[in-house]
Amino acid sequence: MVTGRISFIGAGPGAADLITVRGAKRIAEADIVVWAASLVTPECVQEHARSDTELVDSSRLTHEQAVEIYRRAERDKLNVARVHSGDPSLWGAVQEQYDAAVRMNVEVEIVPGVPAFSAAAAAIGRELTVPEVAQSLVLTRLEGGKTPMPDGEKVREFAKHGTTMALFLSAARTGQLVEELRAGGYPDDTPVLVAYKVTWPDELLVRSTLGELEADCKKHKLWRHTLFIIGKGLTAGGTRSHLYHAGHFHTYRKADKEARRALRAERATRRTETPREQPEESDPNKLRESDAAWWAVRDWQETARGAARFGANRTIPIHQVDESQSQLFVAEEAAEPEAVAPQQESTATATRTTGATRKSTGAAKSSAAKSGTAKSGATKRKAPAKPASAKSKQPAKRKPAAKPDEQSE
Repeated sequence: MVTGRISFIGAGPGAADLITVRGAKRIAEADIVVWAASLVTPECVQEHARSDTELVDSSRLTHEQAVEIYRRAERDKLNVARVHSGDPSLWGAVQEQYDAAVRMNVEVEIVPGVPAFSAAAAAIGRELTVPEVAQSLVLTRLEGGKTPMPDGEKVREFAKHGTTMALFLSAARTGQLVEELRAGGYPDDTPVLVAYKVTWPDELLVRSTLGELEADCKKHKLWRHTLFIIGKGLTAGGTRSHLYHAGHFHTYRKADKEARRALRAERATRRTETPREQPEESDPNKLRESDAAWWAVRDWQETARGAARFGANRTIPIHQVDESQSQLFVAEEAAEPEAVAPQQESTATATRTTGATRKSTGAAKSSAAKSGTAKSGATKRKAPAKPASAKSKQPAKRKPAAKPDEQSE
């Protein structure tokens, strides 16, 4: 069954030739192209769209009006290319559109694009994850804009990590941004890359520092289409990556033995030269949170095991007491089978002892009746049997088998 198709396409940072092959193909196949004329270069659409394609500027549309275009695609079986700047997964408002489109009888897809921070790093020839300098990258924006920020996602909190940060949608409040970064721990000499309309014909790249950032933005009148990348990785050299080192091996390449020895020696030297951070002295009498958590778990386990033993004494299966925790006591049952129903075992032992006593007493009486008169020798023979008879009769006084109500006590 032929249906329409809605493609959400990442056009990349701006240059027409930085769109992906799939993205360009979807624009060429589209009957309608919805694109943000203020964020995507006209060449990106003109070079790939057909001459008879309907072009719609999304900057003049509301969400509801965009959804109506998608309904046209469903009704008339049209192909729609919704072109976003950069990558649709970053601040593209694509999720609400995608959710509305998947409820229609059309094909829906998202085509990724080259993000602006990648294009900015490429423009100055820098890797953002420099070995032993920065191995993380934080993508965020300054709070206080049109879209509220969730709790715990303030710039100053992210800045405490001290790693590389890429800040979007923040150029209009550069002064506030500088204060947030300082509060997070970045010094004023931290390098900053100011990237305005990367890969566009009027691209502008400014190398600055945190202390000079506000003045540089005012000097060049930058308040829109500007991205900030901040961190030591913009200038620090770091160390050589081990990925292509001759002493490093992986699935497709063997390591050179001499280079391997040299690499190990280098690691050992660096490990001894780098001072280890001394842990803070703590009060030995103070209970750590991890210890408190462990003892809480241990107390819970002991309580649960005690409940299981109590349940076993009352001849109730463990899974009937607490089915969700039954696995905790499987090993204990296998290790201590005699712990189950101990009173029942003692009752059975007492019953067997009482039966044996009665049999021995009956045998003694029959032998006495056959002998007739009691002789002195017979009396001597009965003497050692009395203590045994007395011992065997002691548990019989309780008579547990005759009184079931006493067994439960």
